[in-house]
Amino acid sequence: MKATLEYDLPDEQTEFEMAVNGHKWRYAMWEIDNDLRAKIKHPAESTSKEEIKTYEKVRELIRETLTAYNLNL
Repeated sequence: MKATLEYDLPDEQTEFEMAVNGHKWRYAMWEIDNDLRAKIKHPAESTSKEEIKTYEKVRELIRETLTAYNLNL
């Protein structure tokens, strides 16, 4: 199976860039999630419990948002 996307450039340049850069968005979200995970698992001594809870909530929000758009990391 093959799929072909066509864009009228330069009129649809933004749409084209979103399509070809999708993998970069995925990796960027993965890095953010992974960084938050590290901050939760190995907190600095100065990290408060409130900060850790906030990191957990942000990770949860990321997962919920991705799920709502039928996406995953």
